[in-house]
Amino acid sequence: MQVSCVDLFCGVGGLTHGLIRGGLAVEAGIDLDDSCQFPFEANNAGARFIQKSVEEVSASELKSLFEARDYTVLAGCAPCQPFSNYSRGRGERNEGKWALLKAFGKLAEEVRPDVITMENVPELIKHEVFNDFLKHLSDYYLWFDIVDCTRFGLPQQRKRLVLLASRIKPISLIPYTHDTSQKVTVRDVIGQLPPLNSGESDPNDPLHVASKLTPKNIERIRASKPGGTWRDWPDHLIANCHKKASGTTYSGVYGRMEWDKPSPTMTTLCYGYGNGRFGHPEADRGISLREAAIFQSFPAEYEFVKPGERPQFKKIGRLIGNAVPVRLGEVIAESIKLHLE
Repeated sequence: MQVSCVDLFCGVGGLTHGLIRGGLAVEAGIDLDDSCQFPFEANNAGARFIQKSVEEVSASELKSLFEARDYTVLAGCAPCQPFSNYSRGRGERNEGKWALLKAFGKLAEEVRPDVITMENVPELIKHEVFNDFLKHLSDYYLWFDIVDCTRFGLPQQRKRLVLLASRIKPISLIPYTHDTSQKVTVRDVIGQLPPLNSGESDPNDPLHVASKLTPKNIERIRASKPGGTWRDWPDHLIANCHKKASGTTYSGVYGRMEWDKPSPTMTTLCYGYGNGRFGHPEADRGISLREAAIFQSFPAEYEFVKPGERPQFKKIGRLIGNAVPVRLGEVIAESIKLHLE
């Protein structure tokens, strides 16, 4: 059995890498961000990167990307910022980005691949645009649910909406591989990495680099307990915004991770100590870019920058935080293979 896949909104290749590891062939990935091309192609041999907005891709162009194999699979994760609690809590207006999910649905209806898979934030399931997406799949067998990724061995607290659709017969995700007592922890995956201090980098791995903390934030992280909050600090270290009534509920920032639990959910700002519970469990620093990638289940050797190039925290952090976890892509591939066999 041979399967041909195309990955829409492919980013740096998290979903593609997982699909390949799960035994599916990915022909191409499409994304508007040209900074994704090197990591996508360098780590996913045989998959071609196409820099283009999905809104500009025609059905005939998409069909031409599939190889002549037994089955075709269309995969994708439209940018999730419009649907996230974080964006809506900040009052951001991202309605324009909903068009990307609509473009995905339109292409799916016109191309009619054998199997479709879509991954996104859980909040999307409550939104009318998700119902509109499902209307494009009216002649497909549908399965979708909110998936706890720790139950598949991801070392990160991450719940995602996963959809599978098949023209062939009923389809579903494989059963969870881990029970609630078998969670993969921070210690399990980064405990053996070379130690770093604030602002340091590993000479053997340019991605294992930690951002430099200010003297005040050094004091703050030294006063932070793993799993604690800024409420544990002495008063002189607490930020003025957190002393106001409007800031007292934001206890999930300036926190340390815990060694023996999964990490918090990776975001586009996961490299910043003040942006969430992204402090290292022991060292007085935020997590490195490599550690963030490992929490997203990218292999430790996954290349994000060209040889000799220094990673930019803002750019690489965004690409890592936006990625589909490789392990989830692998689970999706295993589910599709089992379905087609």
